[in-house]
Amino acid sequence: MIQEKKAQYLRNGGVCEKRKRKALMDMLLERHMKFQDMTEDDIREEVDTFIMAGHDSIAISIIWTLFLIGHHPEVQAKLHEELNRILGKDEDVPISVADLNNLHYMECVIKESNRIYTVVPIYGRQVCEDINICGYTVPKGSSCLALSYYLHRDESVFPAPERFDPDRFLPENAANIPEYGFIPFSAGPRNCIGKVFAMLEMKTILSYILRRFVLKSLDGRDKVLPVMHVTLNNSIPVRIRFRCRQEDTLEGDLTTY
Repeated sequence: MIQEKKAQYLRNGGVCEKRKRKALMDMLLERHMKFQDMTEDDIREEVDTFIMAGHDSIAISIIWTLFLIGHHPEVQAKLHEELNRILGKDEDVPISVADLNNLHYMECVIKESNRIYTVVPIYGRQVCEDINICGYTVPKGSSCLALSYYLHRDESVFPAPERFDPDRFLPENAANIPEYGFIPFSAGPRNCIGKVFAMLEMKTILSYILRRFVLKSLDGRDKVLPVMHVTLNNSIPVRIRFRCRQEDTLEGDLTTY
């Protein structure tokens, strides 16, 4: 793909394809061709990072969210009510971005899932200048880790932190969360560039599933433990029973993630 884009760039006289907004590949390629300070390997690594971040982390987040929804029928009932109210009962009606932006309770559910099971549980940063924290000096150039998994369990911010409670993120409650008290997408100028897209993608997939099915998780949270890698994986397969909403008498299918 890089070679094809380079050939196209040269055919166009050193100008990338004209669009309202440039694609990531076009921006990287333009930098590579004009300034030679970015190699093809650099471009490949940047694109791979976006693919990895946009696929694996979102898939894991959706699994954890479905798992929690499957344990809380009262939350699931509220989600079904919201979907019926905004999208109607016809499950084949397309979902617009405006519809997704109006799924406020679903956003609370996703945020609470990301708080309990923070998909990227650790962030690395390099200190740019000497800084004093609680009487300790962290020298310039030090590498530090921010443990968001534990930050999201701060009882002074999130009482009963292991309890799944999407209402924490209702506007009147979320106003009490400190600016850096909830950082599933990191924070500051180097936070996740795709966080808005990620939320829309998760809402789209969850809407598609919940418009059609009622979920029941078959293993307790004490059995399915989080395992820290680059992302927060599950220790054993997550087992969820899907039952068609239109056929509540059916046993449904068992799905394992």
